[in-house]
Amino acid sequence: MRLKDIKLNDLLRNKAAFLGFIIIGIFIFTAIAADFISPYDPNKITLDDKLQPPSSKHVLGTDQLGRDQLSRMIYGTRTTFELSLIIVAITASFGVLVGIVAGYYGGMIDEIMMRIIDILLAFPSIILALVIIGALGPGILNTVIAISLVGWLYYARVARASTLSIKEKEYIEGARAMGCSEFYICTKYILPNCLPPIIVLVTLNMGGVILTIASLGFLGLGAQPPTPEWGTMLNEGREFLRDCPWLSLVPGFLIMSSVLAFNFIGDGLRDLLDPRQQVIK
Repeated sequence: MRLKDIKLNDLLRNKAAFLGFIIIGIFIFTAIAADFISPYDPNKITLDDKLQPPSSKHVLGTDQLGRDQLSRMIYGTRTTFELSLIIVAITASFGVLVGIVAGYYGGMIDEIMMRIIDILLAFPSIILALVIIGALGPGILNTVIAISLVGWLYYARVARASTLSIKEKEYIEGARAMGCSEFYICTKYILPNCLPPIIVLVTLNMGGVILTIASLGFLGLGAQPPTPEWGTMLNEGREFLRDCPWLSLVPGFLIMSSVLAFNFIGDGLRDLLDPRQQVIK
């Protein structure tokens, strides 16, 4: 099935995908409207109110510096989703470009690119990201660089596989016979046919990127205090887990919810784009 053949109603009939859209919609609204719906300044320190339990004044309690947890969760949603979208946009764009070039031209170009990808895929992505951040230093910018440098590999392999199956089609041969440039063929015919599996991979990869960002933040290598970010907040609450469990439980729940939501959407898209993968009940 092609992208233009998909109707939103068809996707929303999948209950899991529908639930995923609702959850992600809430997160996106929260990230966009953070300045308007946040009850307090997320970085305002009030030591007199430190480690307060959830109450009418502070719905999710306060942290060790008296900062309102709800406000920090709201702004943490913005931080996490902004970083995730930037990283996925970079990795998908670069990976698709590499994959199409390798698959279309073949030969030595394909061989060199695929061997580089195979070598990098031999290592866990989180380990490579840790090595890169260890060299560059912690911080948001270096987090984007590190995850982007290791995140494009799967996009390249998927785009290459799609290109190899498309480039020998009759309409591609016809376009060559008509004198169409290789750039025109790649952008007009090959790229659109690569998009369905890439879009599925994007939705599934968003959850993985969020987990990686949170993992680096938890290790102290991602966003640095006082920037609110789910992984960083999870790490800060770890020291008070026995007496103030809400400091860790809430960011952990948000991470889990966002990852599951993107997986639900990705599974729904995959079933629509490739009906052969649907399970017959």
